[in-house]
Amino acid sequence: MKEAEARAGEALRRLLEKVPIVQIEDIEHAAASGHWEPYLSARLLVEGRRHLLICEYKSNAQPRHARSALLELRDYVARRAPHATPVFMAPYLSPAVRQLCSEKGVGYLDLEGNARIAFDGVFIERMVAEKPAAERRELKSLFKPKSAQVLRAMLREPSRAWRVAELSEISGVSLGHVSNVRTGLMDREWAHASDDGLVLSLPDALLDAWRDSYAAPAGERMRFYTPLHGSALEDAARSALGTQDGAAHAAFASFSAAQWLSPYGRTGTHYFFADDKGLRRLQEALKLAPASKGENVAVTVPKDAGLLADTVEPAPGAVCTSPIQTYLDLSIAGERGVEAAEHLRLERLSWPQ
Repeated sequence: MKEAEARAGEALRRLLEKVPIVQIEDIEHAAASGHWEPYLSARLLVEGRRHLLICEYKSNAQPRHARSALLELRDYVARRAPHATPVFMAPYLSPAVRQLCSEKGVGYLDLEGNARIAFDGVFIERMVAEKPAAERRELKSLFKPKSAQVLRAMLREPSRAWRVAELSEISGVSLGHVSNVRTGLMDREWAHASDDGLVLSLPDALLDAWRDSYAAPAGERMRFYTPLHGSALEDAARSALGTQDGAAHAAFASFSAAQWLSPYGRTGTHYFFADDKGLRRLQEALKLAPASKGENVAVTVPKDAGLLADTVEPAPGAVCTSPIQTYLDLSIAGERGVEAAEHLRLERLSWPQ
């Protein structure tokens, strides 16, 4: 028996021992066989009445895998033990999987301590707020720069069906990396495979998870002061941001991009992303001087070149980070940023459910 599976049996025992009216008669692990059997069964006495828990354990409990396991578990209980209570177990169960268990009438318990089991007058429910470190790492890997290039392409056309080769070409990411992103999206049921290719099923859930895992892009952040104001600054910036050779070298970002995409509230600082060439153009056009304090321009030279490949131009010369990228940057820009992000999402990032 694997260590994690043994821990699951002990976790169930400890949970049940906390209920005074429940007496554990036996917790038995299924013997290996050539056909499907539940992971373990727990024989209980509840104030003298016998009850049986039929439990299945999965090391991978992403929604796609959990859904098939729940069907097997419910089918087994219906055929072999119709009065028993099915319980699904895993190292960690996401809120989406816990909701799925509740919808299917299956109890659940994970090794992080999340639990919901109801039987014969007994109701046990416990929630742990934090995601485990492994889950956080796995999510962050899905939103790293190369993966993010794939996700940005899909979210620009969320109803489109994508072939892996198409996504690879448009995002500039290898076929193997696109396939890994595809698997991650499908495992979480954020996307599904159709006859025409991969289609986003839950773009809002994907964007929520990306926002919750998002951190400021790696790169050099510089502060400047410009003597220009109002329309003079805007005109000078647009002249510097205009694309050359079909590529953007600088773009309005954060609050400054939001002013063009979905105006909400102005700030005293103007924000840009730029590569080295774009930075020089901004410095010249805006007459930028380095500032240790009192800055009114902030320029980030990101390590991820994909950020400047994902831009929009809502007005001539007004090159902006895409609505997705602008939303993510606003979401970590304090209380006013969160408000502006939600306004932008409502205006520009609402998709049919």
